[in-house]
Amino acid sequence: MDSLSKRVTSVTPSLTLSVTNQTKALRAAGEEVYGLAGGEPDCDTPAFIKQACYTALEEGKTKYTPAAGIPELRQALSEKLRKDNKLDYDPTQICVTSGAKQACFNAILAVVEEGDEVIIPSPYWVSYPEMVKLAGGVPVLVETKESNKWKITAEEFEEAMTPSTKMIILNTPGNPTGSVYSKEEIEGIVEVAGYEDIIILADEIYEHLVYGDEKHVSVASVNQEAYDLTITVNGFSKSHSMTGWRVGYTAAPPAMAKALSTIQGHTSSNATTFAQHGALAALTSEESATFIENLRGEYDVRRQFMLGRLKAIPNVSVVEPKGAFYFFVNCTPLGLKSVNLCDKLLTRYKVAAVPGIAFGHDMGVRLSYCTTLDVLNEGVSRFEEFCRSH
Repeated sequence: MDSLSKRVTSVTPSLTLSVTNQTKALRAAGEEVYGLAGGEPDCDTPAFIKQACYTALEEGKTKYTPAAGIPELRQALSEKLRKDNKLDYDPTQICVTSGAKQACFNAILAVVEEGDEVIIPSPYWVSYPEMVKLAGGVPVLVETKESNKWKITAEEFEEAMTPSTKMIILNTPGNPTGSVYSKEEIEGIVEVAGYEDIIILADEIYEHLVYGDEKHVSVASVNQEAYDLTITVNGFSKSHSMTGWRVGYTAAPPAMAKALSTIQGHTSSNATTFAQHGALAALTSEESATFIENLRGEYDVRRQFMLGRLKAIPNVSVVEPKGAFYFFVNCTPLGLKSVNLCDKLLTRYKVAAVPGIAFGHDMGVRLSYCTTLDVLNEGVSRFEEFCRSH
């Protein structure tokens, strides 16, 4: 339609949703599909979080809240950031959003103007470039190397910079690669960003899902310059299995925090009131730490199982993911573009995976271990059969 804006017609529909819809259609037709495409924990939201939501509803907590969130949740987030992330944010610097996705979009809208460039390491989470386009910006995709565990280096960042560069997006731990940036790597990137006061959007939604000896380092925590340049994004979807609750947040320097709250006030008004009370329980309940550790432990078992299986498959290669719950599998030797590969894998072998092109790498696929070991075992066996046949 001619009446549609250029900003929306330039945006690419989500391939992850397309795979989900194809999988649902096959299952509705009676087919058994082994789903390795999921992007959410396969367990239910903990009962203590649900109970806090029920109680909030019974107490009539169903009205508008301040745009930036209920004061007690912002206070709890301030304390969480200080304890877990070594970050000193006053509650007034925190804005509760309708999911971390909205937090990312608010941050991009607050910074990016028409024609501004945003550097995005590739492979990237599917929505980053589209959000930049919707804000009128230009996504600059920097291809990372498998040999460097799919992480952008300070040198690659500096080489991609131009006078139009306004922001860089860092996702650590990362989706789809599971890569985790070290303190030294972050410090190098911050040093480059400081040359031209480039804002860093630090998406840390997978912070609690880090394995082995790896440690999550919050970007804004490495030094004062990082703090001054960084908008930290996080939420409850992955750590507390609250994907459908849609509660995320931003934490930022005071002037930026005020701008983010203003955007929030003119878009969604506030995150769902009773869901905020569930998020408050996620932060304050003594049961929360046990839930997170059990979740992390279960995913680590699955991660190690898949790593051993995938490394034994010919014609593909994988980097051990140190965080999140995905493997990004480099399928270049198979000679198939990722959409074609995933279509064959789904229709012939009944295994759902996400094409790498959705993440900016057309010769790979993302496999998730957000499912049972039985499904992983059968799904990976079928994926191996597929790879051996090609």
